[in-house]
Amino acid sequence: MTKDHVATLAIDVGGTGIKGAVLDATGQMVTKRVRAATPYPLPPDGPTGMVEALVRLAGKLPTATRVAIGFPGVVRSGCILVAPHFESPMGLGTKIDKTLRAQWRGFDLASALSQRLGVPVEVANDAEMQGLAVIARRGIEVVCTLGTGFGFALYRDGIAAPHMEMGSMPLLGDHTLDRQLGNRARKRTNAEIWNPKVVATIELLDTLINFDHCYIGGGNARSLSRDAFGPLLERVTIVGNVAGILGGHYLFGR
Repeated sequence: MTKDHVATLAIDVGGTGIKGAVLDATGQMVTKRVRAATPYPLPPDGPTGMVEALVRLAGKLPTATRVAIGFPGVVRSGCILVAPHFESPMGLGTKIDKTLRAQWRGFDLASALSQRLGVPVEVANDAEMQGLAVIARRGIEVVCTLGTGFGFALYRDGIAAPHMEMGSMPLLGDHTLDRQLGNRARKRTNAEIWNPKVVATIELLDTLINFDHCYIGGGNARSLSRDAFGPLLERVTIVGNVAGILGGHYLFGR
């Protein structure tokens, strides 16, 4: 197969929606995005599972020669180590189900989907995949995504560091960044409360990492006030949510 005939089906798995589109050999989107609501409970396999949901979404788009998946959790070599959104019957922030947790942990999503679709499949953390579409590949760069939860990826000269599930990191009391900055918190409070929490988190990450640039994406990035960042704004870029799809072009060249 020549490079000109490569077509990538890129899928961005989210806590509320699963979105996908086909990219050409240069990484340009050649179809409209299609979206399906994320069902719950969502085991990895079976007639009501993630693999079946991805196959159904793929069936709505032209045939591709490879598939790239951005998954909200810890992914290594195509296998899911932790799936915070899907280990609970009602989604992120609700009570964990031991059976769902056991089904997800260690599940080889790449192989299972490749067997169903008959093409190579790469799976990465969703924030990491989104970042590949927007980073400059110079210095220390971080990507933060604001959606159902808080996503995070770290790069040095374009190479992703081992994934840190920053959204699940315990804070004081029974808090995490997912609970403080996720969509439930944004809806429960207001912009005057939520925006400063986001800015304070980015400032904390800068203190810890001393990043050269931070990219903020995800569906709720549009709710941010740029003015709230103050002097930090010169090292912060808010990016469109379509980057979660476009980053799929780069997964096969990592």
